[in-house]
Amino acid sequence: MSAHPTPVVAWHGGDDPTTPLVVLLHGRGSDEREILGLADLLPQGPSYAAVRAPIPEGTGFAWFANQGIGRPVPESLAAGIAWFRAWLDEVAPHGRPVVLVGFSGGATFAGGVVLDDPDRTDGLATLFATLPFDAGVPTEPGRLAGVAVLVAQGDQDTVIPPGLQARSWAYLHEDSGAVVTAHRAPGGHGLTHDDLAVVSAWLSDRLASTVAH
Repeated sequence: MSAHPTPVVAWHGGDDPTTPLVVLLHGRGSDEREILGLADLLPQGPSYAAVRAPIPEGTGFAWFANQGIGRPVPESLAAGIAWFRAWLDEVAPHGRPVVLVGFSGGATFAGGVVLDDPDRTDGLATLFATLPFDAGVPTEPGRLAGVAVLVAQGDQDTVIPPGLQARSWAYLHEDSGAVVTAHRAPGGHGLTHDDLAVVSAWLSDRLASTVAH
């Protein structure tokens, strides 16, 4: 597998290392510019960084090679996580609060990052996605003990396989040990203003918690 490129990152409000960092991870086939627009609808104060996934796909980019929708190739996921962590360690040394907000494939990847090292970040929003099961990252009971997780799923989502959605929902609520905030949307595979209001409220709580600590 060829080495991943130097990360391409779009910032909202600049990168102030004294503020919390919220990392936005786009869906498969999209790019960093598209998801960066969400920052206008989210709490102001933190730095927002939208990272471009490393693998070209169609007119956009992907976070990992997959064996089917929501099923990462383990070696590809591991390479992507190592690449992402190297960037994260540069821009957010340990001690700077970090929250990951991912949509679809970006959320599956973000879930992999958090499962790989649950202590590295201060929260995960996994939006209209699945966790990366059977993909080389640990998913044993209690793996996310104490981790703040927002999970949002669409009742009419026909993109993410229903079985993987159900497995993710059950794992987060019953086995992971995470501190879960759950949101069920009536629509399909996409973010509405109502969904973003839920994300914004959760993110505000997370940022307030990191400042308090």
